[in-house]
Amino acid sequence: MISLVDSHCHLNFEPMGDDLPAVLERARAANVDYMLCISVNLEDYPEVLAIAQAHENIFASVGVHPCYQDAKEPTVEELVSLAQDKKVVAIGETGLDYFRVNGDMGWQQDRFVRHIEAGIAADKPLIIHTREAADDTMALLKAHHADRCGAVMHCFAEDWDTAKKALDLGFYISMSGIVTFNSATGLKEVAKQLPLDRILVETDAPYLAPVPMRGRPNQPAFVAHTAQYVADLKGISLEALSRQTSDNFFELFGSAVK
Repeated sequence: MISLVDSHCHLNFEPMGDDLPAVLERARAANVDYMLCISVNLEDYPEVLAIAQAHENIFASVGVHPCYQDAKEPTVEELVSLAQDKKVVAIGETGLDYFRVNGDMGWQQDRFVRHIEAGIAADKPLIIHTREAADDTMALLKAHHADRCGAVMHCFAEDWDTAKKALDLGFYISMSGIVTFNSATGLKEVAKQLPLDRILVETDAPYLAPVPMRGRPNQPAFVAHTAQYVADLKGISLEALSRQTSDNFFELFGSAVK
């Protein structure tokens, strides 16, 4: 039996937020039984939480994305307090992004550290975003003991060395539609090497639709294409991959309840 989890999607973003019942029905038809709706700022967090609270099979995170430079800055105490809601299973999306934001990155690093501290205090895993900042991301995660709360490297697009550092900290690696792109030759090799018990799959919807859906807005139903691709890379069945990645999701996000 195939039962998939989309471990990272933005259900409140357009165009999905305007057509959510149909989006969720298509997910069910594609055997995507659970979803994690991700927070990117505190201003829109109530929308994220409301979606999770309205659907038994959807969970939420709380956090402020590193690219949202003008967003309200969260305190550790605020993140911990918001994470007490039973539908909130993670802290983030957080991390470092040196691609979209230029200049002094001190504010971004400070924000990231606050999220790590909140994850430890709340005992909720981190959802990590990193782009052109892998060394600093891993250094901060290690220096601030993020292994105490756990994490997933979301939408992973780095090399094996970075993956190995994450695995050594006990983290999980999430494969998005990027792994299906023809240009992602290095990432395909990473996916082949990843231990099965550390892999998640995601859409990052509405972004990064996988082959053969490229050019369309992504949606949770499309995670089935990514899962099939990763299963083929690893030489296993889609059923086996779906079972393992679902087990991994509920192992990492321990407060999520099937």
